[in-house]
Amino acid sequence: MEKTSKIYVAGHRGLVGSAIVRELERKGYTNIIKRTHAELDLLDQKAVNVFFAAEKPEYVFLSAAKVGGIGANSTYPADFIYQNMMIGFNIVEAARKNGVKKLMNLGSTCIYPKMAPQPINEESLLTGPLEPTNDAYALAKISVIKLCTTYNKQYGTDFLSVMPTNLYGLEDNYELNGSHVLPAMIRKFHEAKISGKDEVELWGDGSPLREFLYSDDLANAVVFLMENKHAQDLRTPTGDFVNVGSGKELTIKQLAEKIRDVVYADANNRNCNIKWNTQMPNGTPRKLCDITRLVNLGWKPQTSLDNGLSLVYEWYVKNQNTIKGK
Repeated sequence: MEKTSKIYVAGHRGLVGSAIVRELERKGYTNIIKRTHAELDLLDQKAVNVFFAAEKPEYVFLSAAKVGGIGANSTYPADFIYQNMMIGFNIVEAARKNGVKKLMNLGSTCIYPKMAPQPINEESLLTGPLEPTNDAYALAKISVIKLCTTYNKQYGTDFLSVMPTNLYGLEDNYELNGSHVLPAMIRKFHEAKISGKDEVELWGDGSPLREFLYSDDLANAVVFLMENKHAQDLRTPTGDFVNVGSGKELTIKQLAEKIRDVVYADANNRNCNIKWNTQMPNGTPRKLCDITRLVNLGWKPQTSLDNGLSLVYEWYVKNQNTIKGK
């Protein structure tokens, strides 16, 4: 990409999209196209086609998506499969028709089977049943990966996909019934600290193992790939994509304790207890992605979980009145 290349970031207000915009601006890119949902409904195929025909972006980052935690995925599976599939299909097809030079599709490691061998490599795709609590979302993401791969094969496009592990960072969603586990914990512990509550209830038993990646590290990875690699560089027997993660994992219980420590760091030795609601689901028992291929391509994560949690909580406190989910 040239510094003046026309770059469209779909979903620029979200956790991933906002991080990509920050990374592009940090690296000196000056022609970034953004559209809010009010300005462009990505579920509207005609509107998407009109936008691409008028703007003719050269590069596209597809980071727009309907996302959420176990609760939201279990309650609204139809919304998750329909909206994510339509967003992906509309943008990928419009990119093809309008000669986009390169597209980066953002997926998720939830595409992999629930009981995939750990750490999960790219060839595990479609080798077993998905996690039932988010299979609708996963199927939509798998479909968009396959769409990009088949377009590369049939039309000679250069459409890459990346599968990030669990993400956290600035501009996250903190709505308690719709957010992911990490931002939901931050909000719960912060509100307990402010209100003086001595207990916070969390879902499951705390035993699942999870990997977390700071969103700005993901943005660094996808811009690196967009600048330096092509779909053929990411090719595997299951598609043209690569995992992105930190390569490190911890239990949900350990995560909760880390977040509690960050939130209560200035509380004069005051703290709160954690109550685990074992009547609620745990989700996949373990989900660590193998990032060997991406590391061999020349990238590695930079932000430790401890540093990332401190940065995110500082941002949360400063932006409480305007963040999503408040």
